[in-house]
Amino acid sequence: MHKILVAYFSASGVTKGVAQRLAKAVGADLFEIRPAVPYTQADLNWTDKKSRSSVEMNDPLSRPEIAEKLPNMADYDTVFIGYPIWWYVAPHIINTFVESYELSGKTLVAFATSGGSGIGKTVEELKKLYPDANWKDGKLLNNISDKELVDWASKF
Repeated sequence: MHKILVAYFSASGVTKGVAQRLAKAVGADLFEIRPAVPYTQADLNWTDKKSRSSVEMNDPLSRPEIAEKLPNMADYDTVFIGYPIWWYVAPHIINTFVESYELSGKTLVAFATSGGSGIGKTVEELKKLYPDANWKDGKLLNNISDKELVDWASKF
């Protein structure tokens, strides 16, 4: 049996809404990637070079700790990984997530939300973290209809 997971990180709730719709559309389990230390509004102030998110994103080795690890990753064949675009890439907590599991042979599909930029090279960057997984092209899912969502997700 083909088992699907939708794992997501959402700082403001936008990615969470898309992840919930996606999980429902494909009959997937849902897992929220939560930081061990939740982000405050001040932490997310991208105009402040000293804010937590700015400091993390300026350090390529930054790996924010995740609050809870998914205990049964081995059960899933396909994992959709959702995130908001930060500084034109996935937030580094996504790197923590990808590097925390044995993903060899799994199909990984990135999806993102963004207030202004595209998905860019985020999938290429994530592939570098775990090249032994079967990465598929990602997609920006802002303002996507339920039909478009099902059509896209059903390819995997």
